[in-house]
Amino acid sequence: MSIGPFFVLFPILRKLRGAEASEQNAYLAVFRSAIRLAKHAGHVLVGSGVLLVLVGSWPWTTSWIAMTIVLLVGSLFFLARAFSPKIRKFNDPGQEKTAIIRLLYRSVWIYLGLLLCMLAFMVVKPVLW
Repeated sequence: MSIGPFFVLFPILRKLRGAEASEQNAYLAVFRSAIRLAKHAGHVLVGSGVLLVLVGSWPWTTSWIAMTIVLLVGSLFFLARAFSPKIRKFNDPGQEKTAIIRLLYRSVWIYLGLLLCMLAFMVVKPVLW
C-alpha cells in the first residue's frame, strides 16, 4: 500500500501534460489522494515494523534495521517536500507546467527508489557491520 499507489502516478503524469484546466484539477486530485494513501500506509508499516522488532529477536542496532530507519527518516523528509509544494505551484499563473510535471516524475522515481531500498533491507537483511 505504500509503494503501489506511486505506480499509478506515471500514467496520470503523462495525461497531465496534455490535459485542459478542468482535467488537470481532476488528475491532481488523484495524485494527492495517491500520496495521502501511501503516507497513511507508511504509518501502518512503521507501526507494524516497530512491533515486530519489539517482539522479535533482533536488537535495534542490527545493521539492516538501522539502515531501514535511516532511509525511513530520509523518505519522510523527502515526501514532505517532494510533492505538495510542486502540486501547489501547478495552478500558479506563469508556471511552466511541463517543468513541474518533470519534477514530479523525477520525485516519484526517487521516492520509489527509497522505498525499494527499504524493502530490500527488510527482505534481504544484509549484515553491514
